[in-house]
Amino acid sequence: MEKIHKEILVKGRVQGVYFRASAKNTADDLGITGEVKNLPDGNVFITAEGDEHTMESFIAWCRQGPPFAKVTELVITVAPLQNYNAFEVVR
Repeated sequence: MEKIHKEILVKGRVQGVYFRASAKNTADDLGITGEVKNLPDGNVFITAEGDEHTMESFIAWCRQGPPFAKVTELVITVAPLQNYNAFEVVR
């Protein structure tokens, strides 16, 4: 199946709740590659690559996040493939 690349801006209470670590675990389980990082404004930014079906599962997880997160909005855009080899937490 063809890989797609999406940029996902996760808004809400998403820092200090293990969002990045949980996103990495979920991405690794699904076979998604890319990266996740905290933004200075308190949001989280994810770049993710995978097939359409797997990406839908990952985005569904992003809407909920880990137990202590409170996601209020996702802003999703499609971007050119970067061909990541793994999913990394950027610090």
